Amino acid sequence: MARPTKCRRICHMPLVQEFMPTGQIEDEPIILNLDEYEAIRLMDREGMSQQECSKRMGVSRTTVQKIYEVARRKVADALVEGRPLKIQGGDFQLCEGNDCLEQECFKRCGHGCYCGKHCCHHKQI
Repeated sequence: MARPTKCRRICHMPLVQEFMPTGQIEDEPIILNLDEYEAIRLMDREGMSQQECSKRMGVSRTTVQKIYEVARRKVADALVEGRPLKIQGGDFQLCEGNDCLEQECFKRCGHGCYCGKHCCHHKQI
């Protein structure tokens, strides 16, 4: 019997949840799960290692590696095949802010923005 899937912690919902190519759009969209989106965000955008990402998401490094590989394949397929990409679903738990490992957590910021350390509310004027 397979082990149940462990919920993956994500910091926040993406600002944009659907990407559509221009032109003819008749193909079925590719679904990128929220945990796959989070793995790409943490490693490619925030520059984290797989180990750092695994701690943030609350899963093992090998699990993050698998999530990341699937996510990259889906993004590549959407780009190469010109298919819509939707970000939705998956086994995830949304960060509440109090248990977040991110120093400048989106939830603790209180400004309702997602800019991380580049948040306009945190800049010294």
